[in-house]
Amino acid sequence: MTYCVAIKTDNGLVFASDSLTNAGTDHVSTYSKMHTFVQPGNRMFVLLSSGNLATTQAVVKRLRDDCRLGNLPCLSSVNSMSEAVDYVGHLSTEVQRAQASRDTANTNFEATFIFGGQIAGQMPEMYLIYPQGNYIHESAAHPFLQIGETKYGKPILDRVIRTDTPLEQAARCALVSINSTIRSNLTVGPPVELLIYAADSLDGGRRLLLSEDHPYYRALGDAWNEGLRQALNNLPQFEWENQTQPLQIVAAPGNDGQMR
Repeated sequence: MTYCVAIKTDNGLVFASDSLTNAGTDHVSTYSKMHTFVQPGNRMFVLLSSGNLATTQAVVKRLRDDCRLGNLPCLSSVNSMSEAVDYVGHLSTEVQRAQASRDTANTNFEATFIFGGQIAGQMPEMYLIYPQGNYIHESAAHPFLQIGETKYGKPILDRVIRTDTPLEQAARCALVSINSTIRSNLTVGPPVELLIYAADSLDGGRRLLLSEDHPYYRALGDAWNEGLRQALNNLPQFEWENQTQPLQIVAAPGNDGQMR
């Protein structure tokens, strides 16, 4: 399983992903699910991947090969983010068809991606690309996208993330979202990758690789756990908790008139 999240704020984009790949108890390994494509000063793209590993690796290789060989279209030649996401979606379905045509075991070759970035002179954007190649973008009410095991990390995003959230605070929220998912699902695991991209910088952004024992990652998890405990302790009490007299419990009479 996988968990990846991307957040769009007024000041830029945040991308975060786990690295655990699980194909059964005997096939557990780690692979990066975050891939960057950067032309400094001109364009910057990030691809987060979830699904069949053979498909995602083949898609990433084709994206890089097309750029290197000058094939058209490619991420170096597209003129807009919508053109770029169309290209990635088409390439994903093409790779899935090629993989399936060689398969004799009814393997699921589907893959889902989050694709985001910026081209010079345009606004930063991000999209969720489905296995069928179609895609959606984030909404103003919920300016984030998730793929993989989304349910454990979504509540914190729903409550905190807005378009005016400071970029570094959004990044910490993304890490907490992944940390919560890792604690609840053993198929999602570290190291965690984080990329913080400031709008209009057109560079590779700030990228961190956080192992389970990384001092910052441990401090973040500990602080979040303690914050939750304090928040629970500070919740409003039930009205009877402040009463000085013992709570009177009246039993309902039984059919024979006896108190039970």
